[in-house]
Amino acid sequence: MELEAKKLIYDLDQATQLIATFTRGKQLEDYKADALVRSAVERQFEIVGEALNRLKKIEPGVVVRITDYQRIIGFRNVLAHGYEIIADDIVWDIVQNKLSGLRQEVDEIKRDFGIE
Repeated sequence: MELEAKKLIYDLDQATQLIATFTRGKQLEDYKADALVRSAVERQFEIVGEALNRLKKIEPGVVVRITDYQRIIGFRNVLAHGYEIIADDIVWDIVQNKLSGLRQEVDEIKRDFGIE
């Protein structure tokens, strides 16, 4: 695996960890009320989507191991370019129902390729 691909997997890992940290112990209403947390979470999701988009180009066999990677990339595009249509409820639903699965998949890739 190329060094660049390893860096992208590291970025995925870090971004998903940060999202989990930023949202730990919070409820939807806490999230909605805190512009700083919302901005931080959205930024980390942008990093996740961008890392997957780049990984798709250099390691397509690895990126397909991420469930719904194309939808994640699309979500990144909405966050980056369609900020006026971002629904806090949708972002929060992704945090609550998709993030842990994504983190598990990233952990499996790290383990399989010996990435610390």
